Amino acid sequence: MNLGNIKKYKSWLTSAGIAVAITIWLISGKMIDSNDESVVAESSAVETDVRTSVRIRAQTAEEVTRTITVNGKSAPARIVELNAETDGRVVTIGAARGERMDRGEIVVRLDERDRQARLSQAEATVKQRELEYAARDKLMNDSYVSEAQLQEAAALLEMAKAELARAKMDIAHTAIRAPFDGALQDRMVEIGDYVKAGDPIASFVDERKLIISASVSEFDAHNVVKGAPGTARLATGQIVEGYIRYVAPVADEATRTFGVELEIDNSSGAYRGGMTAQLMIPAETIFAHKISPSLLTLDDEGNLGIKIVNDLGQVEFHPADIAMSSNEGVWIAGLPHSASIITVGQGFVNPGATVNTVPEVEIDTAVAIKAGQQSN
Repeated sequence: MNLGNIKKYKSWLTSAGIAVAITIWLISGKMIDSNDESVVAESSAVETDVRTSVRIRAQTAEEVTRTITVNGKSAPARIVELNAETDGRVVTIGAARGERMDRGEIVVRLDERDRQARLSQAEATVKQRELEYAARDKLMNDSYVSEAQLQEAAALLEMAKAELARAKMDIAHTAIRAPFDGALQDRMVEIGDYVKAGDPIASFVDERKLIISASVSEFDAHNVVKGAPGTARLATGQIVEGYIRYVAPVADEATRTFGVELEIDNSSGAYRGGMTAQLMIPAETIFAHKISPSLLTLDDEGNLGIKIVNDLGQVEFHPADIAMSSNEGVWIAGLPHSASIITVGQGFVNPGATVNTVPEVEIDTAVAIKAGQQSN
């Protein structure tokens, strides 16, 4: 092509070059965009593949006995109020307050006044009536006394015997005695006081047997059986054992709880009544996992529970059904028999999330190897 032709088509060539440059620029932009999209897609795939790692401990449930634990208080097995059964003045004090006594020992004695004289009179009257009855009975056989006269003598004899019995009982009532083995809780009279029949004399307690009284919920009441063993921890830290002597047949209307009493032997006098106590009653035997209380967490609704990882690698939340607790930990029921319990990282994962698991065995092994290398 000669120079003239080039000049002639110069404008066309310029326009064609610009068009080609624009086309190349547009094509290169699309390629860049497609490359960026590929990079973003790859980044997203990487991001979605990133999972939270948690530490787990695989363990198997143990067979434990669920314990019902409630707060209560100790009290004497029996408390009675001793009242005067006859009139008189106090002449003898048989025991000081708080003193232990055996059944039949004298707590207070009243003066007898003329009771011995009335007793002698009643005895003499009985002898007289017996002679009269015997004489009339003999005359009855000889037909000198009628049947009515004989029955009259018999009635007079019975009246004399009743009067004698009252006289003896009146003397016996001058001595107020311990009704059973126990202790004198309080005494309301002193020497010189005059009392009438019915006046309070003293309060007496059976402290050789104590009861731990408490209330159990309506959900646990069916697991408490009369005669079953139980344990109580007193406020002093003492642990006592006994048996359930009473379970209320009807719940309290206000609290919907059932009264329970645990009876314990206190013949040694080592325990005191009226103390606060924690009653522990064995219930049903179940399978449960022992864990540290620090592993418990809360769900979105505020329920206390524990998180585990199922066979699919997903997090599950189980409410804490505490079967029993001790200084060694708590036993949680309701989990699978074999469970992978999250021990580290449970606060950073939600139920349903898929996680990477790191068994505690591997961590312990790695720590041991590292320690061995450092020692070398």
